[in-house]
Amino acid sequence: MTATPDTTCTKCGRRLRNYSPDGLGPKCRRKVRRAGKAPQIAAYKPAQVEKAVENIRQGGIALLRKSSKNRVYMVVGSDGTATYRTAQAACTCPAGLRARHVCWHRVAAHIFDLAS
Repeated sequence: MTATPDTTCTKCGRRLRNYSPDGLGPKCRRKVRRAGKAPQIAAYKPAQVEKAVENIRQGGIALLRKSSKNRVYMVVGSDGTATYRTAQAACTCPAGLRARHVCWHRVAAHIFDLAS
């Protein structure tokens, strides 16, 4: 199956030649897989990393805004209906707003940032 002309990689924005269920091109997918196993990610709880990687595999994260200091992502929540604006430093989900723990949305953003 070929991609439609307006289908682009959710990470880098390049046009995709072939359909991709996760929204990533082959090079970006490779980078994200490597980043998911990076030593910096080992600092998070394994359940958080697993949830973040699963969300990335399902195409539940997309770059929203790229600035010189940080990147902001739109991440789909666990239920599949809510979306949150997430960066490596903060998240608009209920857990992120309480700021007691690092949510898995922030872990997904960290993995995407490492894959750059």
